[in-house]
Amino acid sequence: MTHRAKAAARAVIDQEAGRLVALSHRLHAHPEPGFEEERACAWLAEELTSYGFAVRTGVCDLPTAFTATAGSGPLVVGICAEYDALPGIGHACGHNVIAAAAVAAGAALARVADDLGITVRVLGTPAEENGGGKVLMLERGAFDGLHLAMMVHPAPRERLDPPVLARAQLHVEYEGRPAHASACPEDGINAADAFTVAQVAIGLLRQHVPGDQRVHGIVTDGGQAPNIVPAHTAADYYVRARTLAELAVLERRVRACFEAGSVATGAALSITSASPAYSEFRHDTPLLEHYRRNALALGRTFPAVTPQDERMAASTDMANVSLAVPSIQPLVSIESGSAGQHQAEFAEFAVRPAADRALLDGGTAMAWTAIDVALEAGRRAGPAG
Repeated sequence: MTHRAKAAARAVIDQEAGRLVALSHRLHAHPEPGFEEERACAWLAEELTSYGFAVRTGVCDLPTAFTATAGSGPLVVGICAEYDALPGIGHACGHNVIAAAAVAAGAALARVADDLGITVRVLGTPAEENGGGKVLMLERGAFDGLHLAMMVHPAPRERLDPPVLARAQLHVEYEGRPAHASACPEDGINAADAFTVAQVAIGLLRQHVPGDQRVHGIVTDGGQAPNIVPAHTAADYYVRARTLAELAVLERRVRACFEAGSVATGAALSITSASPAYSEFRHDTPLLEHYRRNALALGRTFPAVTPQDERMAASTDMANVSLAVPSIQPLVSIESGSAGQHQAEFAEFAVRPAADRALLDGGTAMAWTAIDVALEAGRRAGPAG
């Protein structure tokens, strides 16, 4: 049964390979930022509808989110699709590959769902980069009833359980008072100076935090003209730590640095959370073992983990899902060499042949993993009485 089901699933992906690769390339050619993925959402919905899924768009009060369902079995499998792009550098995180791999896995599982007792739910999750779409969908019930959730993520190297940091996203603003910077600077309250004080304080703080914690950001408004004392400044900052508990401690310290800028200059401070907090990732070991065997059977290889691999920790809203539902997010290599995610060069690799193979292999490995779980559950249940 296992061989037949996996052969049937793979046949779907082999048959649809050209179409799936074309979908990936189309998404790549039309990058859209988080919560604005209107074309991507529509294209994915159309593809899944053609594979027999019942698709609902605009779910969870998010216009570019969707759920797509096929089958009606007792084992409910979630496959997550991401499709938002990065400002200025497009699909430099390879979400076009993620989305197409999710469609591939969904289409393959839809073919065997009724035979294996599976309900397949493909979840279109917007704004992974900067909005926490999965967190919002999790809070609003989109992941209710799932027994497992999966996605794959492109990377320079293959890995089963990449390190993931919890993350807070802060939007910071200072309000001062304008004045002529030469004629009467004493009349102004310099909001840019407030950021200077805060950035120096954060730089000094970095000496005293563990090596797996991160603080980084950009100033999005630094003033209007050199002869006007800046009355308003703004910045976006990320704070990262190993766990949500450690993140809470670090975030308090970082907020104190911003408060120092306000105290020193007299500028009024405003800090808001620009997205829900992302959590640490709980990699599900049995699911990873199924995925590992299936990836190896497809010819994927997992190189030894290096110290540099351990340092390359990012954050994802899939982590929040993993605390509620058994989840995995393996990395699939697109052979980008020294070009890593969020570099412009990585976007170029995301539509090369290695990326096309990665999406097809990743989709197949996810489908086969779900099949393994379904057959394992069936064996535990035993024959019907």
